[in-house]
Amino acid sequence: MPRLPDDFDDDTDGFDPDHPLADQPALAAVARFARMLETIPWFSRVGDRLDADDRAAAEDYLSALGFPGAAVVPVGDWYEAADCAEALDMHSLSWEEEEHLRAVAHETALEITDEEALDVALSHVAHQAASLVGPAAVLSMRVGGLDDEALARAAAGHAVQACHQAALVLAAGLGAEHPFALKFRLYERGRWPVSITGESFNLF
Repeated sequence: MPRLPDDFDDDTDGFDPDHPLADQPALAAVARFARMLETIPWFSRVGDRLDADDRAAAEDYLSALGFPGAAVVPVGDWYEAADCAEALDMHSLSWEEEEHLRAVAHETALEITDEEALDVALSHVAHQAASLVGPAAVLSMRVGGLDDEALARAAAGHAVQACHQAALVLAAGLGAEHPFALKFRLYERGRWPVSITGESFNLF
């Protein structure tokens, strides 16, 4: 399975030289990232027991985000994930920190590319992600014995947002240890990082 950090560079080798973004290395990396999304095992391990690598990836993300003391709490099934998603505070410290990081990444990206090209690249990522994560969430949920359209939309929305965040990191050239890159690794592992509530990081 490809790992996102492999694309966190300015190398355009293998990229179509006729592609309109080929002369903008950061956005070329975003285009490669969009293609790579179909290889991610979206939601394939939700509910499975967390292994050592899952916990290490989660702790790396929490530390980079500024919440090293948060406990990694496994979410057992889609019903529990629904409760965690409903409890998500859109004005929590973690949410505000991610919004700050997103704004900084966007501003940094605009220092090395123009806004129109960035918007096109990010829209492409969003479209590609949405076409993949929605069906994957529905399938995973049905395997788990639940059919909840609203929850599937919530899970897919979180995944699309994570793709947008990771693409911004690429566009801004911010590197593989950025919190958004580390967060995306959890999706690469088939997980859903649902929320940080209080001192708990709810990882499905």
